[in-house]
Amino acid sequence: MYVDERKATFSTTRGGTTYYFCSQTCLDAFLAPEREFRQLKAFTAFSLALGAVTAIFEYAVPPLMGASNYNFTWLGLPNYVWLFLFATPVQFIGGYRFYRGTKDAIRARQANMDSLIAIGTSAAWLYSTLFTFFPWIFPKSTISGPEVYFTETGLIIGFILLGKTMEHIVKGKASEAVRKLLDLQPRVARVIRGGIEAEVPVEEVAVDEVLVVKPGEKIPVDGVVMEGYSSVDQSMVTGESMPVDKKPGDEVIGATINRSGLMKVRATKVGSDTTLSQIVKMVEDAVATQAPMQRLADRISSYFVPVVVGIAVTSFAFWYLVWGLPFSISFIVLVSVLIVACPCALGIATPAAIMIGAGKGAQNGVLLKDGESLEKLSKVQVVVLDKTGTLTKGEPSVTDVIPFSGHGKEGVLRYAASAEKGSEHPLGQAIVGSAKMSGISLEDPLEFSMAVGRGVSATVLGSRVLVGNRRLMEEEGISFHQAEPEVARLEEEGKTAMLVAVDGRLAGIVAVADTLKQSSAEAVKRLKELGIEVIMLTGDNRRTAEAMGRKLGIDRVMAEVLPGDKARAVQELKRSGKVVAMVGDGINDAPALAAADVGIAIGSGTDVAKETGGIVLMRDDVNDVVKAINLSRRTVRKIKENLFWAFAYNVVLIPIAAGAVYPFTGVLLNPIFAAIAMALSSVTVTTNSMLMNRWRPS
Repeated sequence: MYVDERKATFSTTRGGTTYYFCSQTCLDAFLAPEREFRQLKAFTAFSLALGAVTAIFEYAVPPLMGASNYNFTWLGLPNYVWLFLFATPVQFIGGYRFYRGTKDAIRARQANMDSLIAIGTSAAWLYSTLFTFFPWIFPKSTISGPEVYFTETGLIIGFILLGKTMEHIVKGKASEAVRKLLDLQPRVARVIRGGIEAEVPVEEVAVDEVLVVKPGEKIPVDGVVMEGYSSVDQSMVTGESMPVDKKPGDEVIGATINRSGLMKVRATKVGSDTTLSQIVKMVEDAVATQAPMQRLADRISSYFVPVVVGIAVTSFAFWYLVWGLPFSISFIVLVSVLIVACPCALGIATPAAIMIGAGKGAQNGVLLKDGESLEKLSKVQVVVLDKTGTLTKGEPSVTDVIPFSGHGKEGVLRYAASAEKGSEHPLGQAIVGSAKMSGISLEDPLEFSMAVGRGVSATVLGSRVLVGNRRLMEEEGISFHQAEPEVARLEEEGKTAMLVAVDGRLAGIVAVADTLKQSSAEAVKRLKELGIEVIMLTGDNRRTAEAMGRKLGIDRVMAEVLPGDKARAVQELKRSGKVVAMVGDGINDAPALAAADVGIAIGSGTDVAKETGGIVLMRDDVNDVVKAINLSRRTVRKIKENLFWAFAYNVVLIPIAAGAVYPFTGVLLNPIFAAIAMALSSVTVTTNSMLMNRWRPS
């Protein structure tokens, strides 16, 4: 909702921008992530500070005091008691989040990352506490040095929190793409109300209100141009490098920039319905969903934790009972294994990469609806391209009119256009448009009916008129053999030839052609270079379709496919064992998009929320299919790299923490260094994901 900045009593500043709120409740809801981050930083500083003080009292003070051992008396209290007093607040205040996470895990009956930290530090703290106040219950160590691990517990918690803080900062930078999208929204709009131009907050703009957009200004909301001509920079939303010319009747997208002329725009979508809001929501949804790789990592983590606990206990038992190391040294092995094995990096390996990938895609007009579609797209082996509106402009026009049986060209076109007057099919509309441009007066059809995938029938001037393909004529028992040579010639030229019959006799042929998009042939070539099989799917007859396929360089064409059968055709391809992507306009091709492994809705413009596809392309350019595949492959490669580093870290460090190198070097991993390594692994994985920010579409 809109809040008047002059009257608002609740506000906060983030990223240099001040946000105003109507109530404390709204402010609290907004601040929840920020407050969490502030608390995290405070607990990190608290834990590291007390941990450092504990380290000073454990390692630096005894030599300065000239003490012969580590447990001397200072200010009337044994040094170990001082260490207990410093470390305990860190354990239960700084480490509270780990206990809370463990409690949640117990409720869910599934161990998590917090469990390892809570068990490891609690064990070390409990052992140290018992040794401080009841030392006689433990066997005497022959090794000189501290026999408590208060410093380790405090610094372990401090360093793990520091790692989470760094991870939070890195993630904040990683989500910069989404924030940039949000920042595109202008703050005010110039609205005509009561004949007067007034500036109002963009939140107050209503549907159907008329906006004035001057050169250099951002268009406040989605709308339709009513007056004026201009070029609009849509690069920040669709990824188009060149401004797009706009004229009355054209749609404009909110947050894009009016470059040249003055325009009056009627608002069609406001608030959360705008294209920008939908894009941001889709990016957030994509980040929130799980890819199959992430589900695998989560499943591994659920088994990983109990396995690690088993390794830690086994290592302790081996070194203490078999090798004969002192209890305190063997115990430190147990703590090191628990701390170093915390699979935090494993948990963020996939979400971090998807966050960057989804954000970069949104900046370049490629919208990813979920992580699963992103992952599947990287494995696509077959791309099925719908012809009309995808490979072609979807604006067919009449190219030939050939009369038969004594009819003239104008008469054939008049009958055909009058019959098609009630049709919404693009080919029918092309015939109607051509007749009107030729100045032919049309009649209103009676008894109009449509035969899906075949044509139409209607009564025009008392005569029954049929307009359609061979199948319709065969069903109606109308002979058309004399027209076959002409039909074959037109189809060889890549045109759609429609037969026109009047009162049971063939009257003529009307040929319609749809022109190819400039980018179509190049996109097909680039898809082939990626090793992907390209198939064209169309309802056109085979000759016309194959002629179009030859122009595009497509070897396999699926022709004469009825709209209802497109999904079945896609499913047949899937049954061959290949990963199939279907590319269509997202409305007429919805069943086929849903049937494919990955549905790609192309040229969606401002209707991004209505599409069936898992991938939505803002521009009406087939080349963006290549862009989407390249982005998905890059993102999945980052996920795999992250998972490799996360697994490699554990595979290498767990044996070291368990004491594998001790017989050869006499060195055991200090739990403090284990905590540092664990924190750095999470930051490494997130930073590796951030390298995706350098991705640019070729």
